[in-house]
Amino acid sequence: MFYDQAKIFVKGGDGGNGIVAFRREKYVPEGGPAGGDGGRGGSVIIVGNEGLRTLVDLRYQRHYKGTRGEHGMGKTMHGRSGEDRLLKVPIGTVIKDADTGETLADIIEEGQEVVVAKGGRGGRGNARFVSSLNRAPQLAEQGEPGEERWLELELKVLADVGLVGFPNVGKSTLIAAVSAARPKIANYPFTTLEPNLGVVRVGEGQSFVMADIPGLIEGAHEGVGLGHDFLRHTDRSRVLIHVLDIAGSEGRDPLEDFDVIQRELALYKPQLADKPMVVAANKMDLTDAEENLERLQAKLGDDYKLFPISAATSEGLQPLIWQVHQILEELGPVQQAVEEVTHMDVQMKPEKEERFKITRDDNAVFIVTGKEVERHVAMTNFDHEEAVVRLSRIFGKMGLDQALRDAGAKHGDPVKIRDLEFDFIEYGGGIDADEDKGD
Repeated sequence: MFYDQAKIFVKGGDGGNGIVAFRREKYVPEGGPAGGDGGRGGSVIIVGNEGLRTLVDLRYQRHYKGTRGEHGMGKTMHGRSGEDRLLKVPIGTVIKDADTGETLADIIEEGQEVVVAKGGRGGRGNARFVSSLNRAPQLAEQGEPGEERWLELELKVLADVGLVGFPNVGKSTLIAAVSAARPKIANYPFTTLEPNLGVVRVGEGQSFVMADIPGLIEGAHEGVGLGHDFLRHTDRSRVLIHVLDIAGSEGRDPLEDFDVIQRELALYKPQLADKPMVVAANKMDLTDAEENLERLQAKLGDDYKLFPISAATSEGLQPLIWQVHQILEELGPVQQAVEEVTHMDVQMKPEKEERFKITRDDNAVFIVTGKEVERHVAMTNFDHEEAVVRLSRIFGKMGLDQALRDAGAKHGDPVKIRDLEFDFIEYGGGIDADEDKGD
């Protein structure tokens, strides 16, 4: 059992901009405001999928973004919403915030959806700002930026396929040839002292986990040579590949090796005899391999599928991998180990934080941070004077003016929010958002 991991960046699509527009129709000389709203940005959504076994596909692409919403149009036509981006992950995937390490969600069932980066809402067009005092507003909102974050995905995986066989038959070389695993490989017995696991990628969205189980010896079922520890991992595998040194390079007869290992598996746990198994006749590139292969074929008959291979040269590996993948598909979806994390929330935890925070940098600039206040700045179109005035009023209602005074801000002191810098003006109105120094 090991943890399959991936680190990805997700960003919701930005909302489309609202626009300032007026009716320009024949015989309507003073048409009213007709600016439409922008569309909402698409979200990034993680979906549980029973057909997947690993996170290997997420390592080939690390950035995922929702589509931006379309901008509003004239005649009060609203922009189209952006498309959501769906990411399929195996059952048992735990989602964590990469920066804080906080566990955000646990995917525990087929079709479960978790929004990990919400798309920004569309900005409102000027038709939405009509009031009894302002019949022709000259302001519209920018689209809200989509949420973004780095995520760590973690999947506790049981090995789908276990490699069994005597020491030095080439199990470590085989797993290194078909996966990204890099086990220690040397020409002496018990080079491998604990299972090495690797993800074998068969195709797009198709992969399985292979375990290089340390070499078994006669008497393993009684605990000889750490036999119980090794056999326990064999028991957790769904399919077994019996790897034989078909060339007899260690001075043993491969046919006798086959009988010994099969006997040890059955003596340890009779149910192991019911597990699907294929036989890999390894080291076909060495002398005497062909002769021993004929003897083995005669011995096995139709009881087991036999694949002549050379892990060192990669000969014959592709048919072996496809056969194992086909067996796993016939066995159906794997049941991932989720029992240790089922207490976690299965939906994103709502973030609870203060509306804004004020700090001061080394240049005596007051830095204002906070999702709400930054969102208002991002959605303000500073080309429109009415929008700037509206932003100042919003800051006043939020209590930002008084908070800056309490923090020691004086008339003319610079205040920075996101990439925009303003002067703090003491005239009863608080921040003068009309003077933009930062863009």
